[in-house]
Amino acid sequence: MHSSIRSIDFCPAAGADAKPAETFLVAKPQRPHPMRRRAILSAYPEIARLIGHDPLTAVITLAVVAGQTAFAAVFGMLGFTYWWAALLAAYGIGAFANHAMFVVIHDATHNCIFDSNRLNKWVAILADLPNAVPTAMGFRCYHMKHHSHLGDYDYDADLPSRWEARFFGQSSPGKAAWFFFFPVLQLFRLNRLKGTVPMRGRWTFINAGCIIAYDLAILSLFGPAALFYLFMSFWFSVGGLHPLAARWVQEHFTFDPEQETNGYYGPLNRIALNIGYHNEHHDFPDIPWRRLPEVKRLAPDYYDGLRTHPSWFGLFVQFIFDPRFSLFSRVDRSSETARADVKACAARSK
Repeated sequence: MHSSIRSIDFCPAAGADAKPAETFLVAKPQRPHPMRRRAILSAYPEIARLIGHDPLTAVITLAVVAGQTAFAAVFGMLGFTYWWAALLAAYGIGAFANHAMFVVIHDATHNCIFDSNRLNKWVAILADLPNAVPTAMGFRCYHMKHHSHLGDYDYDADLPSRWEARFFGQSSPGKAAWFFFFPVLQLFRLNRLKGTVPMRGRWTFINAGCIIAYDLAILSLFGPAALFYLFMSFWFSVGGLHPLAARWVQEHFTFDPEQETNGYYGPLNRIALNIGYHNEHHDFPDIPWRRLPEVKRLAPDYYDGLRTHPSWFGLFVQFIFDPRFSLFSRVDRSSETARADVKACAARSK
């Protein structure tokens, strides 16, 4: 294990008297992934050949969107008498389909599908159709900051807001409620961010227009039960007390602050388009999802020693019921608070 690449120095955020569950963990300003990327490319230059595009993702996207539209049509024809069947299908099938489409939106955001920015945006909008609400261009607007400012409270929308962490706390009911309302809670984080372009560009309106047109077509052709199935598939795909929501915990929540990004290599990667290969993705965000396992295979000494989660379902249960886990179980390297606290930690350690 290349500990010089992995290791970061940490200490509690709000001084020596702060309770660990009531403050984020604080890191030095430098992020670990650019350092590891340079080291891996130096040791294994053949990995650079994996960087590029994968148009097959667009074909997969078309097939999944067609499948979700077909399921919606079936439940639309059954009507709301069978709302419970639509709900169960959304939880057991639709959530996985929509979650895969979020990974497509993710890859399109990194321009890993086509060389053209325009084509990547269109694939992202196509993948967004079964969500019933527009998400693709908003995600594209804010996600790149997550990579360039990982764990920086002022810029990273993936980091929970402090009020959010305090409100939902570390109680099991609070964390379960956080999982359920996660699709909405992300929106409340945007106002705190600095230096991010607002979601009001031309592509944002194109995205919204396409989703509205698709929703109206679903309503007019198949009825409201069809749209209900699609919306619940969206809800369960990112939250709604579905084990898939554990992905958000797996990626950057941590007990051991020396490793702030964690992986999942279980079988669900086959239908979640390898999103569990999260260290590999952060090291190489320009490598398409289908090639991420090859990164791990070519550079095992950089990945085999990293901590992983064996099960999303197990992590889902653990996060809710383990009192050690809270929404503050994250790293914060924001410019104003983190750097000052790192300096204070260094002074106390002398």
